[in-house]
Amino acid sequence: MDVVTRMVADRPVVIFSRTTCCMSHTIKTLISGFGANLTVYELDEIPNGQQVERALQQMGCNPSVPAVFIGQELVGGPNQVMSLQLRNQLVPLLIRAGAIWI
Repeated sequence: MDVVTRMVADRPVVIFSRTTCCMSHTIKTLISGFGANLTVYELDEIPNGQQVERALQQMGCNPSVPAVFIGQELVGGPNQVMSLQLRNQLVPLLIRAGAIWI
């Protein structure tokens, strides 16, 4: 889990993804659509992707991607992100994390 902690440190929004995952694409599109400053790690393209994926699973991410961190806190996967959006809580969370400015 330390590897994930280091990867999300000092970044307002981090998404762990796979290039072939349609839900990852949907979540990246949603969050970037707000103009958010986000960092994306494609687990199928980085050298330690399998190690990171195991760490995400240990943190409770099932499936492991997409996994979204906002303000260094694990928000969860697509269901949690979409729930925040439907409850109008996603944008305020992004603002508090410094990912977007209004």
